[in-house]
Amino acid sequence: MPITKGAAKAHRQSERKKVFNIRRKSAMKDAEKAIAKAVAAGDEKKAKELLPTAYKAIDKAAKRGVIKDNTAARKKSRITARVKITAKK
Repeated sequence: MPITKGAAKAHRQSERKKVFNIRRKSAMKDAEKAIAKAVAAGDEKKAKELLPTAYKAIDKAAKRGVIKDNTAARKKSRITARVKITAKK
């Protein structure tokens, strides 16, 4: 438990930020899972429609510091590659 007044405030702030961070991370994961499901089903059109939402979720997570920039770039690259492979089949 925090001892000083300042530490108590910092703890409250971190608890508030934690909620937003979890929300951003889960939105990002949900978008990735939706694309993975569309790719597994072979639905190229659906996967391409979901790409912008996934990009948006990943970029927001990176902007707010939930994930690092290189991690965001890697995730976007991999989901794009999966969609492209589906398009070729």
